[in-house]
Amino acid sequence: MPPRRFAGDRLVVATHNRGKLVEIAELLRPYVREVVGADALGLPEPEETGDSFAANAALKARAA
Repeated sequence: MPPRRFAGDRLVVATHNRGKLVEIAELLRPYVREVVGADALGLPEPEETGDSFAANAALKARAA
């Protein structure tokens, strides 16, 4: 399945880590008008109970 093209103005990055959010926002600046973290939307920070980085990322994405 080919990747979907992002068509919105705002992208939610499912992280509460400010440093990570800034780094990702810098990388996406040419493509996305606004990048916001989960905390900006009042989303709770899920427990990282996965057994890998990818599993924890999936938990955060589902929570967002």
